[in-house]
Amino acid sequence: MDTNGSWDEDEDEEFEFSRNYFLAKELASSAKKSKHKLTDIDVVDEQELREAASRIQPKHEDEIALLLDSYKTMYPEWLLALRSGFGLLMYGFGSKKTLIEDFASTALTEYSVVVINGYLQSINLKQAMIALAEVLWDQMKTKRRVSYGELPKSQVNSQSMEEILTFLDQAEIDDVDFFVCVVIHNIDGPGLRDSETQQYLARLAACARIRIVATIDHVNAPLFWDKNMAHTQFNWCWYHVPTFAPYKVEGMFYPMILAHGSASQTVKTATIVLLRMPISDLYSVCRERFLVSSQVTLNSHLTEFKDHELVKIKKHSDGQDCLHIPLTSEALQKLVLEIN
Repeated sequence: MDTNGSWDEDEDEEFEFSRNYFLAKELASSAKKSKHKLTDIDVVDEQELREAASRIQPKHEDEIALLLDSYKTMYPEWLLALRSGFGLLMYGFGSKKTLIEDFASTALTEYSVVVINGYLQSINLKQAMIALAEVLWDQMKTKRRVSYGELPKSQVNSQSMEEILTFLDQAEIDDVDFFVCVVIHNIDGPGLRDSETQQYLARLAACARIRIVATIDHVNAPLFWDKNMAHTQFNWCWYHVPTFAPYKVEGMFYPMILAHGSASQTVKTATIVLLRMPISDLYSVCRERFLVSSQVTLNSHLTEFKDHELVKIKKHSDGQDCLHIPLTSEALQKLVLEIN
């Protein structure tokens, strides 16, 4: 309001905005909520859905073939980047598995290649490191640079991750152009997403005789790495290579959304996690082995159940936190049958 007691235009607009805002809030709160549930959807069987998806005819095959041919012309550039000490990070819509394997089989014939399938649900990273160490050991032996003080090949399996990484980092070979290439399909996959695994992979990439060629598909994948990991250890050289190819192999290990098979997958996961001893017995054994000193400590270790969404927390009417299993009665019955 100005000195003459009248509203100016700005105040009118502000008042109108405020009025509309609170009116919209009032209407939203008074609107009836839908009683429909996700479980009410009539979904198909997962196997039936997969079969239907496999019968879908591909489109734009000629254009996609031209696109892939254009990537093949970049193979020399990619190889030069690897020889210069960079890691290759491929991103873009579509499965890049066939593209990267073709690059490795045609452009990296003079180098040893170790493949890690990051799209698998669980990966034994140490076994992959052991295989890599054995490959490097054989190359060092061929080039007559293995000394008695270095890690014998027969003892690789008994070494810790730290010892294996030390061996990989200190490998000495006269050939300045020599390296072992590690191809990682989906470095952002479920079996590689934890911080510790990414730290190990970054340290592996920083080894002088190791080069990484990796693919990513998750939109938040770059958040796995800090500045040092991305620019110094991995030393990524980013390439946008959309292939528009279906994720046939990668998708085999994921339950399809809104399919009956996804419920059985939850049961399968629950069977793996719950196939253990009663909590009371577990607590007794843990105390005897000095693993935990209280029930509170044991509860903190049960976070795995929450991570697998087998247990959720709800507030009881008396204010206490209560645990419950968010599975349908049908899924629970199937679970009990599988455990027994």
